[in-house]
Amino acid sequence: MDLSNFKVLTFDVVGTLIDFETGVLEAVRRIGGNAAQDLSDTTIFDAYKRGRDRFPGRSSSAMANVYRSLAEELQLPADTDSAEAFQMAVFRWPAFEDSVAALKRLRKHFRLVAMTNADRTAFTCYSHTLEDPFDDSVTCDDTGVAKPNPQFFAYNRGRQAANGYKFSEILHVAQSQYHDIGIAKELGYTTCWIERRQGLQGFGGTPEPKQMTKPDFHFPTLKALADAVEGV
Repeated sequence: MDLSNFKVLTFDVVGTLIDFETGVLEAVRRIGGNAAQDLSDTTIFDAYKRGRDRFPGRSSSAMANVYRSLAEELQLPADTDSAEAFQMAVFRWPAFEDSVAALKRLRKHFRLVAMTNADRTAFTCYSHTLEDPFDDSVTCDDTGVAKPNPQFFAYNRGRQAANGYKFSEILHVAQSQYHDIGIAKELGYTTCWIERRQGLQGFGGTPEPKQMTKPDFHFPTLKALADAVEGV
């Protein structure tokens, strides 16, 4: 299988292009003060995931409640100002250091499409952080569901078909085995796993999948994907 056979790259955004794990850790330790400094990354991520499970709504509004849940569990400040500060920090989550440059390179060769569980408000912030590389975007506001719901992927497939692209011309690029790689592969998408946590234990801020799925392509970084496309 040759990367040059594809015309469309669809991207998971948060976790693949946007480094939400760094964003979560920075915000919790800054807002939580002294009480948060000795908490391990795993402790914070586990509490964050439990909070997100409790409050799965739109990321531009639900994250204040996610923080309250996390803070109560970890005995951190859980006042309104702290929760609102965490909510605002979500819009400033950083890009991975290779994301912007790699996307610029990939855009020379492919149509770039965002497929994100972020809502339109949050996605607008992330797209700006990434220097607006996308030709098209699909958010949870568009689909009414979130990945790994198969309807999200079906919506995107139909949208790209309406723009003249065959299903076989789409490569789905993502970090999350849980949200993306497993279900996309099951639905017939060709997949590219960007293993952002290569060499690290556990699944960080991402839910653990029931089983690992072997992707069609596998790279440790987005830069490595761009290098492979350009034969570097």
